[in-house]
Amino acid sequence: MSFTCVVGLQWGDEAKGESVDWLTDQHDLVVRYNGGANAGHTVVRGGKTYKFSLLPTGILRPNVKAVIGNGLVINPVRFFEEVNQLRQNGVAIGDNLVVSDHAHVIFPYHLEEERLSETDDGQALGTTGRGIGPCYMDKVGRGSGVRLSELLYPEHLRTRLATIVDRKNRILRGLSPEARQFDAKALADEYAQFGTQMRPFVQDTVRLLHKALDQGKHILFEAAQGSLLDVDHGTFPYVTSSSSSTTGVWSGSGVPATKLTRIIGVLKAYSTRVGRGPFPTELNDGPEGLGEQIRKAGREYGTVTGRPRRCGWFDAVAARYTARLSGATELAVMLLDVLSVLPEIKICTGYELDGVAVDHFPGDAFLLDRCRPVYESLPGWNVPIQTARRLTDLPPAARRYIDRLAELLGLPVTIVSVGPDREQTIVN
Repeated sequence: MSFTCVVGLQWGDEAKGESVDWLTDQHDLVVRYNGGANAGHTVVRGGKTYKFSLLPTGILRPNVKAVIGNGLVINPVRFFEEVNQLRQNGVAIGDNLVVSDHAHVIFPYHLEEERLSETDDGQALGTTGRGIGPCYMDKVGRGSGVRLSELLYPEHLRTRLATIVDRKNRILRGLSPEARQFDAKALADEYAQFGTQMRPFVQDTVRLLHKALDQGKHILFEAAQGSLLDVDHGTFPYVTSSSSSTTGVWSGSGVPATKLTRIIGVLKAYSTRVGRGPFPTELNDGPEGLGEQIRKAGREYGTVTGRPRRCGWFDAVAARYTARLSGATELAVMLLDVLSVLPEIKICTGYELDGVAVDHFPGDAFLLDRCRPVYESLPGWNVPIQTARRLTDLPPAARRYIDRLAELLGLPVTIVSVGPDREQTIVN
């Protein structure tokens, strides 16, 4: 049996979708275990591009069961938008897609709460505005959280929303006298209809996965966002609201993490970050600088929001921390081809915190913000590498760069991507 997890080791957007797509053929089920429709995965197959924000990328294989686990929060509107878009692109979606009955539901008042909370006063976190955080707040707060299974029972849902919506309206008015107000009965009717439409997909996914374990099935776990955005272990408060490292596998799927036999830590050959928060290696060097060159070469714009990503050099201090945190057994280095435009490439190997050398990743964002990177430089290769299909096809400088990343993180690099198509994935 194979139990594999693909997890991002940076601030997300590491091209995990490409790795998951390549590995899907070796598994029977692909399980997404955290986040919501705020995560963007892009897969290119045969020159055709597929974009995901909520559904597991395993849905591209009709013989593989794609599972949305209990650790997610789901906006039914976004769910059906994505399902319909994929169907229009020729992707078969039926009983190969399963959604946990214990996933929590995003309501319109969550989006309004997030909109009012994301003020431009210097304290905004830079969220996607999709109601993810407020929904997770209701989940852990218990009293206002609504599970997907509750949409299947209209009378029960109506009773629950009568109390919840009244409380939410008062909270929203407290945030702004001009806040949108909601009608509990109208929401109950609307979301009961969503429940009817989603019923064919809804199952007890914990039971499903445990049965798969008993049958000796091969399971692939797919993380959303990156480990540096993990709500417990990332650069808090500039994080997501779920466990985006491998720590979320157990709670977000119901499958014990002790079952994992292979953990692939996915990294870009450089670093990016969306939204606010500390970023020691950021190349904020203007419209003609290296940061912009990397952004253009890597098409670094958010899959979900279209926001330009902040770009910088590879941070080995941060990546070593997340590799240990997630228990990575191997590394996948993605978008190596993007660096082909640069004559010299830098790697951050340490920090200076208030002038004092440190070799560890600070646990608090306000301390990380005061860190200054210590770099070593390596020569670039200055030739296109998109046609490489074996490591030996890469120029010596590119191979030295990969070897140095492996040395700094103490893990083997087993996958290298030199382009967006699955055929441009080199397996070592």
